[in-house]
Amino acid sequence: MNKAPKTAIQPTRADDYPEWYQQVIKAADLAENSPVRGCMVIKPWGYALWENMQRVLDGMFKATGHQNAYFPLFIPMSYLEKEAEHVEGFAKECAVVTHHRLEPDGQGGLRPAGPLEEPLIVRPTSETIIGAMYAKWVQSYRDLPILINQWANVVRWELRTRLFLRTAEFLWQEGHTVHATAEEAMEETRKMLDVYADFAENYMAVPVIKGEKTAGERFPGADMTLAIEAMMQDRKALQAGTSHFLGQNFSKAQEIKFQDQSGNLAYAWTTSWGVSTRLVGALIMTHSDDDGLVLPPRLAPSHAVILPIYRDDAQRDEVLAYCRKLRSDLQSITWDGQPLRIEIDDRDLRGGEKKWYHVKRGVPLRLEVGPKDLAQDAVFVAQRDNGEQKSMPRTALLSDCITILQAMQDRLFQKALDLQIKNTVEIDNEKDFRKLFTPKNADSPEIHGGFAVCYFASEEDVAPLLQELKVTIRCLPLANVDEPPGKCFLTGKPAARRGIFAKAY
Repeated sequence: MNKAPKTAIQPTRADDYPEWYQQVIKAADLAENSPVRGCMVIKPWGYALWENMQRVLDGMFKATGHQNAYFPLFIPMSYLEKEAEHVEGFAKECAVVTHHRLEPDGQGGLRPAGPLEEPLIVRPTSETIIGAMYAKWVQSYRDLPILINQWANVVRWELRTRLFLRTAEFLWQEGHTVHATAEEAMEETRKMLDVYADFAENYMAVPVIKGEKTAGERFPGADMTLAIEAMMQDRKALQAGTSHFLGQNFSKAQEIKFQDQSGNLAYAWTTSWGVSTRLVGALIMTHSDDDGLVLPPRLAPSHAVILPIYRDDAQRDEVLAYCRKLRSDLQSITWDGQPLRIEIDDRDLRGGEKKWYHVKRGVPLRLEVGPKDLAQDAVFVAQRDNGEQKSMPRTALLSDCITILQAMQDRLFQKALDLQIKNTVEIDNEKDFRKLFTPKNADSPEIHGGFAVCYFASEEDVAPLLQELKVTIRCLPLANVDEPPGKCFLTGKPAARRGIFAKAY
């Protein structure tokens, strides 16, 4: 006789981490695959989570002086060809429109009417098309800086896709700025990396390492790429945001020139930076458990769900009246500049079904109210992250709810930070490096590894080993920029910096 599973999500993380991830998304009703291969449909609960991310990030961008605009989805192929390194980096991922209009094919179907004069690339990123506009807008140093962001979708023709982490079409924001000096552009690049780190840690509750990408991992066409790297529960790294110092590369390709204060004609200095719906995947893999999604309260679509419990119509009316008043009282409370987000689930379902529905969706607090609770003017409170459950006087809940939510936010961050610290190791030899990145358990090969902090002489020296073990250099940590030189863990050659090595998404 088969025993009922002990967890809501099957398989568990330990059993099959990649499949667990897919089942959490399904159970939480976040998204599903679309009829178009490699694309996804983001469902209301998942999109509400993305909207909360957008709202917070948009406020942070505007607080740092940026404005929103919108640029075309289609980019003439000649625009990309002007920036050779950029084109080479994205060429294999580009979707190309070659024909216009449709017409009947005479057999009950449709066919393209004719070829375009010039193929159009479906936006993989917008440096080239935005640069063409900036070239028209910038004439003098008085026109600078330009600080613009756009919320948009992009297409990168991925062969192997996974919901939120890697899809052919995804949602993102991309900032594109223009400056009169290299120093101003570098300041912008660092500033936006700090904004992303602030958002990841204080809203997503995801600890990150800020660092510089190596030349081999750098954004195509950039002089420098800065990134934040996060550790998922399977100890793999996930790049959670990037900020690029583009130097004058795109300015020269797109002729973004201005008359400086001395009257000389100069090329501008540009940056770009972005995060995407990949952040939803990062959040899922950082916090969720074998019962489903776990959401940091600051981004959760609902902070709490109220579950009325009753046996008959008389009890129903009384309990619902109490629940509506409780919802109104909670919604009058402000946290993080927003009213608390509270819902009542009065669907005609059994209590257990409703409970697990919201557990799997990751709602931070479940508030159960029945006749006995009414008699005591109390609420039964269950916390999603640690499973703590207790009855609280209604007045205590109203006075303490923000403290409870903030404590949950802090616990989630600390738990993720503890995992990162525990699985970040300094390594100075090949044997220990191989040991870290070789699966110890053949039945569960996905959960192993971590962050290896190693001196290395050059990317070329370590490339064969990294390719063999499917490891990449995630970044050169900015926190280690002033460390003394050392010896390469693989070759023993002198090495100026240490890098973070990890398997990654």
